[in-house]
Amino acid sequence: MTLPLLSRKPVAFQRTLLALALAAVSASASALPQFTWDPATAGLNGSAFTADNLLVSNYSTITFGAGNTFSESGYLSISAAQLGGITLPSNGLNSDYGFYIQFSGNGTLTQAGDPGSVSTVGTLTSLNYTLYGYNGTSSFGFTGNTPTESATGEVALASGSLVLGTVATTPLGDGTFNPSANAKLTLNWLVPGFQTSLPVYDLALTSFSNTTSQVEPFAGGFRIRQGGGSINFAAAVVPEPSTYAMLIAGLGAIGFVARRRGRTEK
Repeated sequence: MTLPLLSRKPVAFQRTLLALALAAVSASASALPQFTWDPATAGLNGSAFTADNLLVSNYSTITFGAGNTFSESGYLSISAAQLGGITLPSNGLNSDYGFYIQFSGNGTLTQAGDPGSVSTVGTLTSLNYTLYGYNGTSSFGFTGNTPTESATGEVALASGSLVLGTVATTPLGDGTFNPSANAKLTLNWLVPGFQTSLPVYDLALTSFSNTTSQVEPFAGGFRIRQGGGSINFAAAVVPEPSTYAMLIAGLGAIGFVARRRGRTEK
């Protein structure tokens, strides 16, 4: 019986092929999924763009409640889009048109205390949001502890709710602290054709980290003004066929090397 071509190659060559296959799978899995948005489909004054990450400014209020609970609400203004870690030209974003997310949620602290002196950790128990687009410009801020925005003629583009999420604060030793949060959310598109690339993503992945200068404590909670965050998207589907092919090739090579090594030992 003639052995497969791979078996007639040196072991070093076999290992190289295996390493390349596994590296390709790893690279495919680690890249942020790209998406294409077309603002014109929602009547917005912008042209289509392709990105893999959105940068946002966070304007929100966090209020502590009874029994280590907390609530939060606010706006996430989308400040820029990125592709491969490079910020794209604005092409009218936040001058001719813009996007923001309005959200509200609740959670429980599993490790509580004064955030200015101890680390706190918690989980989100609920969160709902809506992504809006608008023409022109908008300002974001607060009236007292209530987040505000000034856009007009908004169009609801997508909405969603919590899958899972965590929050934390880190004290800096001088009475100040840095809050952070991460969440996975469902994503339901409300304007057909706005998200034009395939697959149509149905998950939003968010991450926020805020510096001391962006945190404004008050009795019973704190505000985050112009905090930093990012949003990217994913599809709750099986991997692409090409990813499966590379994975199968890598696993097949592992199996072949193991079988041949067993025959040699015998």
